[in-house]
Amino acid sequence: MADEPIRVLLVDDHAVVRRGLRTFLETYEDIEVVGEAASGAEGIALVQRLLPDVVLMDLVMPEMDGIAATRAVRAASPATQVIVLTSYSEDERIFPAIKAGALSYLLKDVGPEELVRAIRAARRGEATLHPAVATRLMRELTQTRTSPLDELTEREREVLACIARGMSNAEIARHLVIGERTVKTHVSNILSKLHLQDRTQAALLAVRERLVPLDPPQS
Repeated sequence: MADEPIRVLLVDDHAVVRRGLRTFLETYEDIEVVGEAASGAEGIALVQRLLPDVVLMDLVMPEMDGIAATRAVRAASPATQVIVLTSYSEDERIFPAIKAGALSYLLKDVGPEELVRAIRAARRGEATLHPAVATRLMRELTQTRTSPLDELTEREREVLACIARGMSNAEIARHLVIGERTVKTHVSNILSKLHLQDRTQAALLAVRERLVPLDPPQS
C-alpha cells in the first residue's frame, strides 16, 4: 500500500557503501532498508525471501555481476524494481542492464535527495536515469541504421553467421582458418557492439537480420 514504507534491499560488495546508504536512507520515514547483500547471488536469495519493493544494485560484484543478478531478480520477483547504482556509465554496461530489467540507472555521484526521489519513483514504476545515461539512451534510440549489424566488421559478421549456425569456437576457428583465441575475441566484440548477453541472443539477431537463413541447409 502507498502509506507503507518502501522496502529497499541494498546489493553492493562494498560494506562501507552499504553502511552509508543504510544510515542515510533510514532517516526517511517512508523508506525501510530490509536487508543487505555483498554479491549478486546473495542478493537474489534475499529477494526471494524478503520480496522488497526496490533493489539498489551495484554492477561489478563477485560471484555474479549486477546485470545477471538484475535479470534473476526480475524473474524471481516481477514486482520488485531494480535501480542500478554504479560508478560505470559505459554503453556496454548501460544497455545490458536496461535489457536485463533495470528500471533506473544512476551513478554513485547522484545527490542524496535525487536517490530518494528515484526510490520513490521506482515504487510507482517510474524510471529515473542519470543525465549522462539518458543522453546515451536517446542517442541509441534516435540513431538511424539499416541494421544493427552495420556495427560489425566483415570478419565479425562471418563469426556471427557461424554462431547462428550453432558452431562452437573451435569449429568457427577451423572454418575461418583463424585461431580459437581470435574467435573468442571476435565473439566478445560482437556481444559488446550489439549490446547482447550471450550467443543465443546473437544467433537470434543474426536470423532476424537475415544474416543467415531461418532454416539453414544441413551439411
